[in-house]
Amino acid sequence: MTSFIKISIALAALLLACYIAEAQPDSLYILPEKEKKLDTLKWKLKEEVGLYLNQVSFTNWNAGGSNSISAIVSGKASAKYKADNIFWNTALLTRYGINKQEGQGLRKTEDVLSIISNFGYDTNEKSNWFYSARFSFNTQYAHGFNYPDRDTPISKFMAPGYLFLGTGLEYGRHIEKFSIYASPFTLKTTFVLDDDLANAGAFGVDPAIYDMDGNILRPGKKIRRELGILLTNEYENTILENVKMNSLLRLYTDYINSFGNVDVEWEVTFDFKVNKYVNAILGSHIRYDNDIKSEVEKNEMTNERIIIEGPKIQWKQLLGIGVVVDLTSLTKEVN
Repeated sequence: MTSFIKISIALAALLLACYIAEAQPDSLYILPEKEKKLDTLKWKLKEEVGLYLNQVSFTNWNAGGSNSISAIVSGKASAKYKADNIFWNTALLTRYGINKQEGQGLRKTEDVLSIISNFGYDTNEKSNWFYSARFSFNTQYAHGFNYPDRDTPISKFMAPGYLFLGTGLEYGRHIEKFSIYASPFTLKTTFVLDDDLANAGAFGVDPAIYDMDGNILRPGKKIRRELGILLTNEYENTILENVKMNSLLRLYTDYINSFGNVDVEWEVTFDFKVNKYVNAILGSHIRYDNDIKSEVEKNEMTNERIIIEGPKIQWKQLLGIGVVVDLTSLTKEVN
């Protein structure tokens, strides 16, 4: 509960700052005539594909080391619709990475499939506040393992899968680089569409119930639904020439099951543009989910699920250099 109070105070401070900013002269929020023309009905599409590579090789290297090579394939597509006081932004993001180290088999390093859609409606063109409805979904492609164990998957496609759907208010209508979204009613649905993982109660779903002989009396639930508060903050900025930073912070707490336990998702990415095609990326992804326990055991007599160690902060880092192709611009050049 303490963490939730701190977050609530921080949110209140942000909202107060936004209110003070909004109380300034209206001229600050009146769009120039050239920008107003962009409200004309139209779609803006963008598509990108990329390949990032990392390689380490040793020959008679007295300090030792293992040869390794890794690759990440990425794709991004976005569609933006804008007409008067209505807009709709949708983005698809996908990444998949593998690593091959000398003496070991292939290992997965990255696995993301994500869709985010945001529908907005403003009633006052001079204000940065507007009504917003948000949808997001993410899962993975392939099995995940706790290496070196390759026999027992700890995750699979749609196990888990997460869906968020809610409505609220958003600040940043005329600010390209910054926005705050607050939704008091957001439905979070967790999918675990695998029998073994669902029976084990993975990712917060209700586990299976067994009899004393180990027979399943009731299979594990494959869907978990929550209703709670969602706060998100998006920020992007060009901090240096050809260096762009993107940040996405998402905070969620459920009203009924664990009010005050805040799930945190924070992604920060730095894009270094070398030239038209060559790009480098540095990323950090922090996650805390109260439903994902670090260590769980099963009582051999009652088959009851016993939590040995609770949730922990998860952290993933990404560094790569590769080729990124803007398919939209390339198509225009060809035509």
